[in-house]
Amino acid sequence: MAQLIADRRDVDFVLHEQIGTVDHELFEEFNKKTIDLIVSEARNLAIKEILPTFKDGDEIGCKLENGKVTTPDSFKRAWELFCEGEWLAMCDDPEVGGQGMPKTVGCAALEYMVGANSAFMLYYGMTHGAAKLVEAFGDETQKKLYMKKMFSGEWGGTMLLTEPEAGSDVGALTTTATLKEDGTYAINGSKIFISAGEHDLCDNIIHPVLARIDGSPAGTKGISLFLVPKYLVNEDGSLGEFNNVVCTGLEEKMGIHGNATASLSLGDKGECIGTLLGEVNKGMPEMFQMMNEARAFVGMQGFAVASASYMYSLEYARTRIQGRNMNAGKDATAKSVPIIQHPDVKRQLMNMKVYTEGMRSLLYYYGKCQDIVHTTEDAELKANTAALIEVLTPIAKGYVTDRALEVCSHGVQVYGGYGYVQEYPVEQLMRDSRIFMIYEGTNGIQAMDLLGRKLSMNKGASFAYFLDQIKQTVEEAKGVEGVETLADNVAAVVARYEELAANMAQRSRSEDFMNAYAFAHPFLEITGDVTFAWMLLWRAMVAAPKLAKKAGGLDPEKIAAKAAKNKDAAFYAGQIHSARFFINTILPATCGKMDAVQEGDTCLEEISELSFGSK
Repeated sequence: MAQLIADRRDVDFVLHEQIGTVDHELFEEFNKKTIDLIVSEARNLAIKEILPTFKDGDEIGCKLENGKVTTPDSFKRAWELFCEGEWLAMCDDPEVGGQGMPKTVGCAALEYMVGANSAFMLYYGMTHGAAKLVEAFGDETQKKLYMKKMFSGEWGGTMLLTEPEAGSDVGALTTTATLKEDGTYAINGSKIFISAGEHDLCDNIIHPVLARIDGSPAGTKGISLFLVPKYLVNEDGSLGEFNNVVCTGLEEKMGIHGNATASLSLGDKGECIGTLLGEVNKGMPEMFQMMNEARAFVGMQGFAVASASYMYSLEYARTRIQGRNMNAGKDATAKSVPIIQHPDVKRQLMNMKVYTEGMRSLLYYYGKCQDIVHTTEDAELKANTAALIEVLTPIAKGYVTDRALEVCSHGVQVYGGYGYVQEYPVEQLMRDSRIFMIYEGTNGIQAMDLLGRKLSMNKGASFAYFLDQIKQTVEEAKGVEGVETLADNVAAVVARYEELAANMAQRSRSEDFMNAYAFAHPFLEITGDVTFAWMLLWRAMVAAPKLAKKAGGLDPEKIAAKAAKNKDAAFYAGQIHSARFFINTILPATCGKMDAVQEGDTCLEEISELSFGSK
């Protein structure tokens, strides 16, 4: 059952052999034995307590009655055990109730839990992000009243940005904040699409709300951030009166039914009180701290759901007997075989495998970069790594969730007709995964961010550092027996990509900027492909010497013989095969995409609205 969420052998490989953890005194207690124990405990909680809520969340869902939202009963026990285990603040400072573990280890724990039920874990994601806002920008009173109770999961949290008319154009919001004599603010407005906006898992829900103070400038420059609790909090930390944050509706969604996606009215049924969080008119840059964390978490959601779909599909393909092996030819007496032996099923599983492995390596690496920023005393390394995180964010969110839906679609296909019915989990996983391409800035917005901000950030130095990290791996791989040719192939693609990136950066700042942005999403896809080639080559580089040692060399016959009876040899051989498949089968298509982007056909600029079709 454990393998139906994530591949533990691959988790251990990335944690201990490929990415590793940061060597720092803050993490000195997190040795291999401790890390393995943490991952095992997370896996146990995911399988025994969170996974049983998966179907309940989808079939029972959340219900709204008289402004109150109820979640499935099974969610209550799972949330209680999740909070008792102090998982909500697992990577946070012990001073705020956290466990202080490395982000890389936290990624492994989250992978199991999110893969078990992504809708359930959204309550965690929103609460943790809101708590980090209080930690970063709250005054001493706000920190004292809210922070520990949020990090413990006793109180929940959300993020109130989106409004009916404004949508992704946050600067067009109409929610207002009016200063009162006591220094608090009266908040008035409506918000929509609020994940975990109202529920019964916590005694209180703390809403960070974007609003415009009376008289502030229009657009994003005039937005401030406020803390608006569902129930007012007294000076001693006890709960006070209802704060007139009213749930007016729940969205009937395609997936993630177990999470309450709410419409909220603030101040319509009586005064709604908020306190300023941070500085006046600095709401957007402050909220972006939570947005960036949320974008990384959405990437984790996409990856974890894709990993679960792959594991289910792999198990199904190994046990589903149907059709004779093509090697049997015309032998009518040949028995039917597991469908994993059929070439097209293997092709689909290989696509699922390489994307899932690429996601795992990228997101764990992203976590390690955060650990480096948190621990290093080298100012240059800190600045470069922080910038690298910025560059990787649209890839970790946008590209990963694009590919996650593709992986889940393959999962349905591997199951065939059974994959399309609700009896099997891959159908729900695919529905659940679709929202991740929209959450926290659509993937089109992620592509625009990569093109418009990340390419030119720090005068291009940040993007150059990203490319340098790839080139270092490629150069190292050229000296590793068994992956030299793969490294050469990646090097050629990276050189071509670097030229394209320079062209796109220039084009985006020229009079042809509309043409550049028409190709922003294809450019994001290309960037993701190059990044995954980096991650998979890195894996192969680590695996090749270990495979050679186990198989007595890298001769294909020796490898095949050893892999047939030794799990470790089979695993390491699988890393080489993953890199070969991606670099030799998928990456050539990336070159075709680069041709199209470089050519920059102007049809999107020239086509009129009427040419799309009649009204």
